[in-house]
Amino acid sequence: MRLPVLISAAVLAGMATPVLADIGRVKLVSGITTIERGSQKIAATAGLALQKGDTIVTGKNGRIGITFNDNTRFAAGPNSRINVADFAFDDTTHRGQFLTQVDRGSLAIVSGQIAKSNRDAMRVKTPTALLGVRGTRFVVQVD
Repeated sequence: MRLPVLISAAVLAGMATPVLADIGRVKLVSGITTIERGSQKIAATAGLALQKGDTIVTGKNGRIGITFNDNTRFAAGPNSRINVADFAFDDTTHRGQFLTQVDRGSLAIVSGQIAKSNRDAMRVKTPTALLGVRGTRFVVQVD
């Protein structure tokens, strides 16, 4: 009798806890680089999983390389602050959406499947502009 009650409690507990999906992984890091996730500051290390809403912060000698689930690749340079505001990707259809906010620093991007699936699916926002990515390579510099 207790086993069904325990199983039901475990299922309900799992439903009450929001599951945050990994959207990509840190591939390489040098210098001081952190990932801000809510109120947490996590030291960036190779293999660290990123989640939607994470902010990437590099110090004066920091650099980071990230590969996202759609095979988009980011490289952020020193003194950068970049927020992954939105990321959704369907592995089956290769469709999704990707919004990145670059507050300062530099970001080099090689776009992946999301940008190739829909002309308006990948966007990069800066303090003064909103860029639409059309399946290419580019660099954004914000002072």
